[in-house]
Amino acid sequence: MSASPKTPYRVIAALFLLGFLAPLALPTYQVDMLTQVILFSLFAVSYNLLLGYAGLLSFGHAMFFGTGAFAAAVALARIPGLSLWGALGISLLLTTLVGFASGLLLLRHKGAYFALLTLAFNSIFYAVATKWDAVTGGDDGLGITRPNLHFGVTTVNISGFVSFYYFTLIVIGAVIVFCWYFTRSAMGQTVLLMRENEERMRFVGYNTNIARLILFTFTGALAGLAGAFYALQFQFVSTSAISIGMTTTVLLMTFVGGTGTFWGPVAGAFFYIVVQSYLSDITGHWPLFMGFLFVGMVLFAPGGLSQIVFGVRGLFLRNRTAGGDTTAEKASL
Repeated sequence: MSASPKTPYRVIAALFLLGFLAPLALPTYQVDMLTQVILFSLFAVSYNLLLGYAGLLSFGHAMFFGTGAFAAAVALARIPGLSLWGALGISLLLTTLVGFASGLLLLRHKGAYFALLTLAFNSIFYAVATKWDAVTGGDDGLGITRPNLHFGVTTVNISGFVSFYYFTLIVIGAVIVFCWYFTRSAMGQTVLLMRENEERMRFVGYNTNIARLILFTFTGALAGLAGAFYALQFQFVSTSAISIGMTTTVLLMTFVGGTGTFWGPVAGAFFYIVVQSYLSDITGHWPLFMGFLFVGMVLFAPGGLSQIVFGVRGLFLRNRTAGGDTTAEKASL
């Protein structure tokens, strides 16, 4: 039985409804954790668009995340009276420009050369953030105060965990839904087909270089927006936001969730944040356990959580079909 075309929209609506109801049933610290899940979901989705859809393995995606975080933090700290919308706009604009400029250089190469160059670019951005301490705070980081949210005639205080959670849910949730719609659009399908057979796409008249540059710039802007919300969430930004470790984090989220589906990285972000939070309360060696978990997923479930979910779903449908056939045979007798 095929799914209804409206099913994805119903699932998205149900997820938003659960998101709005969650603070009513959860303690404050778990609401704060859910905020992290939402912003890292966008980070993981942006990485999956690059890796899962375009087939571009990057070791430097944190340079966009960190640039967005520092841009928002520096703008709020250095520009008096700047609104929250202004800080987000500056962050989005800067990461879009960084994505476009770096894409012009990086996308001339493919495969291992591309991956290593992204690693080198990330190291350059990390060095700039560390040494330019007059602006970024260097190793000490940069603290900010989360401003109120202005809507012209009214002002909303989002200094609390719950109010900022709702703001993150609405904005980041809408952006993630837009990304999902993008994958179903002609441009998204073009990127997917380009990954499968780039020569054929060129043969039928597509400029694959421009398509790849658009996607790279788009994913950089998405990662930058996630970084800006990261800065607002913690009201502090350090060089860890732009380190190789942050790229490793989003890579783990994406692979654990599964690159074969759009929603896999969202599940991966949820799984990673929740498991990491509880493991860190138990032991200081939680990265070791996360490493074992990643190795286990690669060896036994390379498709990630998505593979496990679809496998269970397929088994359920087969059992249901078999049960239906048995019932039909009994009825015929």
